[in-house]
Amino acid sequence: MSTLAVHDHGVAHHEDDHGHHKATFLNTYVFSMDHKMIAKQFLITGMAMAFIAMILSVLFRIQLAYPDRAFPLMETLLGRFAPGGRLDSNFYLALVTIHGTIMVFFVLTAGLSGTFANLLIPLQLGVRDMASPFMNMLSYWFFFIASVIMLSSFFIQKGPASGGWTIYPPLSALPKAMPGSGMGMTLWLISMTLFIASQLMAGINYVSTILNMRTKGMDLWKMPLSVWALFLTAVLGVLSFPVLVAGVVLLIFDRSFGTSFYLSEIVLNSSQVQPFEGGSPILFQHLFWFLGHPEVYIVIMPAMGISSEVMSVNSRKPIFGYHAMVYSLIGITVLSFIVWGHHMFVTGMNPFLGGVFMITTLIIAVPSAVKTFNWLATLWRGNIRFTSAMLFAIGMVSFFISGGLTGIFLGNAALDINLHDTYFVVAHFHLVMGSAAIFGMLAGVYHWFPKMFGRMMNERLGYLHFWLTFIGAYLVFFPMHFMGLDGVPRRYYAFTEFESMKQWLSVNTFITWAAIMSAVAQLAFLFNFVHSIFWGKKATQNPWESNTLEWTTPVEHLHGNWPGEIPTVYRWPYDYSKPGAEHDFIPQTTPLSETMSSNLPHDFEDNPIGLEEHTKWASTQKSNEEVK
Repeated sequence: MSTLAVHDHGVAHHEDDHGHHKATFLNTYVFSMDHKMIAKQFLITGMAMAFIAMILSVLFRIQLAYPDRAFPLMETLLGRFAPGGRLDSNFYLALVTIHGTIMVFFVLTAGLSGTFANLLIPLQLGVRDMASPFMNMLSYWFFFIASVIMLSSFFIQKGPASGGWTIYPPLSALPKAMPGSGMGMTLWLISMTLFIASQLMAGINYVSTILNMRTKGMDLWKMPLSVWALFLTAVLGVLSFPVLVAGVVLLIFDRSFGTSFYLSEIVLNSSQVQPFEGGSPILFQHLFWFLGHPEVYIVIMPAMGISSEVMSVNSRKPIFGYHAMVYSLIGITVLSFIVWGHHMFVTGMNPFLGGVFMITTLIIAVPSAVKTFNWLATLWRGNIRFTSAMLFAIGMVSFFISGGLTGIFLGNAALDINLHDTYFVVAHFHLVMGSAAIFGMLAGVYHWFPKMFGRMMNERLGYLHFWLTFIGAYLVFFPMHFMGLDGVPRRYYAFTEFESMKQWLSVNTFITWAAIMSAVAQLAFLFNFVHSIFWGKKATQNPWESNTLEWTTPVEHLHGNWPGEIPTVYRWPYDYSKPGAEHDFIPQTTPLSETMSSNLPHDFEDNPIGLEEHTKWASTQKSNEEVK
């Protein structure tokens, strides 16, 4: 496996390629081609989008809690979208749509993968920079422009897209269907096309860097799980995002050129018969969910990799079942392409086909369970350090378990027919995908903040942030399971219209206040983040006593990462608390010849000469002991 690696131990290309560039504000902070700066750009843009999405969710939660009450402040802030201080019903759907779109794509895809793939892939693999720094820069700016276009839809007359984040036809295919089906939907489609271009450029770059540019000794089985997760996430994105582009192109044809890919026998306002025949909205669902389900794993797999790394470092133990963890990631990657139909059990699909998708859906739970048991085994009897990052990593596992269990209900076709499009689904994916991925991302921010900014975050504020967010998330989403079991549908503007649902109004009010508490808790994180960048305690080179290569680079950033030769790798990244070792961690750059007292036979896989030397050393030691 190591034959794929292409090495560069010198600094010549670093000087030749970059030495003639005069450092200016623009090429250092704006149009930077340094992967570390691009990682910061992705992180800060993703955080800004997350706060916007959070504000949108608070607005529509207030509507659900107090559907009959007018808030004059709402009219002041939103103008024509909240006449008389009450949220317009069409704008309510727009808020839900843009909240979902921002969180799934702009925060948990680009914000998470863009930040940590850019930061960790070169640093953990011993690489000067990405395979194509220019393409890397382009991927960020395409993402930034897509973000601006998505938000600009709030400033047009009829408001943003409002067909749900899945933009099902006919609401998305007919510009006259509702206010948000016009220019707002057009801007959504343009924004997502640019976003997908960004992700494809990034994904190709990540895969090329990992396969071709690893440092000497860094074969695939010496890569940290964080890099494995980001690698397979990039593969997923490159293979699945083009399918959504195809679906979007056909949607634009239906909207603008009179075609009927998704439309058939449409009547508007009970009287206006539309000239569409032969199309099927189900076709769009197939195209969307062929991306949409891999997208779930594009979101969660980087969080899995980050949490694995953080838990091993802070348990002072090797990750349990490293090979099983890698194979489970590969299993998830492959299986995620053959389960998309479980989103479509109620579309009238053939029951036999539904049964096939049900089986594949339940099978994909197996590699997820392998990962869960391995995380718990890593924590078991570990010398745990409860840093902020460790708490968020453990929180990620908690959400993944509690949210994943409800996925077994929804993966069963017979049960899903009753639960589909209810609040049970909202609770499920907000726990297993939303909260779990956010907690994995936050674990990464707290853990690698010293590497990004050269300073430490405040741990007390980190604890406050964790507990308020952890408790708040469960208070928001756990009650929704019971609403869903009672048949309460999602995306409804007000439940006071239905006698059977009025009983849930008090629960909706409770959920809204829990959501507001969770939103306020993020101010502690925001203050901690900004304050620590400028005034935090200065970090040492390896503050967590970790084994991976990023902690061998200087605290002060330099383009090219290492001032001299790139270190050589001799061992896997999880040699923690090894019996016979002087310290409870052994960096990957430590040769096996320097740790004879702690070496084990399996350390010498693919290294027969080293094993022979170790055997000689062990026999010599045994002879010396016998003499004594």
